[in-house]
Parts: sequence; structure tokens; C-alpha cells
Amino acid sequence: MQVGVIRRLEGNTPRGGCFMPTLFTRRATLLAAAATPFAAGTALADVGVTAFKLRWSADPGKDGLRAFVGVEDDRSDSHPGVTHIFAEPTQYRFVMHKSDRDGSDRQRQEVRAIQMNGSRVDMKKNETWRYDYQMFIPSSLKGTSSFTHIFQVKHTSVASPVVTMSLHRTGSTENVEMRLFGAGQAKLGVTNLAPLRNKWIDVEIEVKVADGSGGRVRYSLKDGGTTIVNASRSGIDTWLGGDQAHPKWGIYRSINDSGQLQDTYLLLRNMKAYRDE
Repeated sequence: MQVGVIRRLEGNTPRGGCFMPTLFTRRATLLAAAATPFAAGTALADVGVTAFKLRWSADPGKDGLRAFVGVEDDRSDSHPGVTHIFAEPTQYRFVMHKSDRDGSDRQRQEVRAIQMNGSRVDMKKNETWRYDYQMFIPSSLKGTSSFTHIFQVKHTSVASPVVTMSLHRTGSTENVEMRLFGAGQAKLGVTNLAPLRNKWIDVEIEVKVADGSGGRVRYSLKDGGTTIVNASRSGIDTWLGGDQAHPKWGIYRSINDSGQLQDTYLLLRNMKAYRDE
């Protein structure tokens, strides 16, 4: 047989009771393989491009708030007798009232860190994690000229967050953005908040937690099948101290931009965490 030619029998092409041989060149075989599309919904991990493994998944109807290590629901008891964080059948709800306080100058209704079967699932130094979920931001949850965070990565013993997803207002423009605190609060993936309100938005946040210039952050937002943001930055410090890092979700905001504060809420669902292995 000629070098570079593969001969096989086509078992489904009978002619005169015999199977007809078909010749394929090596080049044709490779081109055919390259042209074959992946099946819809196939993850990159399935074809060996990435190695992310599911490490946590929150089912609000089954797991409730036990999916989280800590529930910071009005921890200063500024609104006694009122619940602000709920596990509903298919989503988590975070409610914030204008009068709620976490200290004298801010508000907080957040969940802190994640756990499976009662065991913490933390980020360790030099690991890469990805958090996937969907969020619903109503018209009443405004960007502010001070800080309004709806996601954070933090260390237990360090005051500063590592990264935040923040709703920020400059003049009359409200944006959603990632802030990189190990890079002087540099902003990543700034985009207009208005078109993202009152609908479910897909969020993907990937963080390699590492010292010095070893860290990396990637952040994407999708509105249905449309990618709104897909931004990344490497060579940054994403390990600010302590022995672990963990995510936080909810509403954490300053009261300084009081004109933008309303009674409001945030919804989250389909929450998952993956570790690159």
C-alpha cells in the first residue's frame, strides 16, 4: 500500500454483495477531523483543553443556606426580627432596606465561603478556581459613587478583598466592573449596567490566587447567547495573606451616595465552583 494512504472497508456500502474498499489520504483524514464540529454543550474539559473539576454546587431548594459557611444577615441587628437572605426553591435572594446598617457608614447582606456536606471548600495558594452562576439585578439596585460590591474574593484574616464585582456610578452612568485590589483597584471589564438589569445574566469569574505577579483574573458576562464582557489580566498579586481565600456573594455597599440607595434585592442561581486540576 502506498505510504500515507489508509485503506479500510466500508461496512455499509455493499455493491454486488461485496464491500467496496475506500481510500483515505492522511491529509484528508486530518482535514475531516478538524472540520467535525463539537456537539452542542460540550465542555472544553471534555476534550482535554482544560482540567476544571466541579468542586461545589448549590441547590437552594435542597441545600438551603447550608451551602455557605457563614450567613451575614444583618449581623449588627439593625433591623431586628427581619430576615434578609433567603434560600428559595430555585434561587437565593438578598434583600437590602435603606435603613439596614453594618456599622455606621455601610450596609451588608452577604453569604461567606462555601461548603459541601459540612466541609469548607476553600481556595489555596497557587490554585485556579472558576465560579459560574447567574445573577438578576433589578432597577432598584443602583451603582454608587462610593462602593457597592455584589461579589468578592477575600482572605479570612485580611481586611482588603482580593477582587470584587462592583456597581459603580460616574455622573449619570452606572457600570458593572471587576476591581483588582492587588493591582491598586485596577478595573477590569467595565460595561454599562443598564442593559443588564431585570434579566438573568451568566457570570463566569476565574481567579488564580498567587503572590506577586503570579496571579490572574478572567471575567465574563453573557446575556443569553451574547457575550457582553470577556476580559482578563495576568501578572497581578491575588494572594494578600492568610492561608486560604473564599468567595462572598450578596450586597455590600457604602451609604455615602445616599441618593442612589433604595430598598432593593439581588437574585442568584445555578451557583457552581470548579478547580483547575
